[in-house]
Amino acid sequence: MPHRTAFFISDGTGITAETFANAILAQFEIKPHRIRLPFVDSVDKAHQAVHQINHSAKVDGSRPLVFTTVVNMEVLAVLKSECKGMLIDMFGTFIAPLEAELGIKSNHRVGRFSDVTRTQAYHDRIEAINFTLAHDDGQTHVDLANSDLILIGVSRSGKTPTSLYLAMQFGLKVSNYPLIPEDFERRQLPPALVPFKKKLFGLTIQAERLSEIRHERKANSRYASLVNCRYEVSEAEAMMRRAGVRWLSTTSKSIEEISTIILQEIKPERLDY
Repeated sequence: MPHRTAFFISDGTGITAETFANAILAQFEIKPHRIRLPFVDSVDKAHQAVHQINHSAKVDGSRPLVFTTVVNMEVLAVLKSECKGMLIDMFGTFIAPLEAELGIKSNHRVGRFSDVTRTQAYHDRIEAINFTLAHDDGQTHVDLANSDLILIGVSRSGKTPTSLYLAMQFGLKVSNYPLIPEDFERRQLPPALVPFKKKLFGLTIQAERLSEIRHERKANSRYASLVNCRYEVSEAEAMMRRAGVRWLSTTSKSIEEISTIILQEIKPERLDY
């Protein structure tokens, strides 16, 4: 298959175009070179984008794939008339039928972030991110009651990236707490977490994969040894079963999949479903 370049063009950040396009491209066994062109919000910038697209077509010897969420009609007209790529107007594909169905016109607003910084939702999201960073890896027990969710599990089972994803994407205040050998010796949840059992969700992982991850951090240590990883994982899972804490294995799941499963299980009050 000829080399392909995929462009994601927007008069905003380009995040929507890239996310949507990547979901579509994932259906095909190709690995295109990806280029995001955000803030293409003038005719002059549209011509610059066209020049880059057409140059890519010449170098690759094949049409670039051009995914766009541009709403400025003048800018879009330049892209449609002059670029030598396969242009997919992602908003146009859906907005026109929705306008017809709803009987109203779209406001053609540029980007979902254009005025978001002045909203309460944005303020809450920033607050959630700060809260989550402050409550990472059991750094503090203060204000645990205000957590929307508390993740528990052995070290390096995916708690921190999952916590931050939930905070950034959904504005949730997430604490995460490592289960350590002292907890296993007591065979009980850490005392600080007991009052918030309904907010707990556990993450586990295959011991072999955990050992690989820990070796990247502390090679040839007892912490990373397969024997120790098997012990910690086994004890953590047994503890969660005894305590009635819901949990899942992160071994073969992406952060997005982990987060989706958690949200299905624990429906935080601040989210609308």
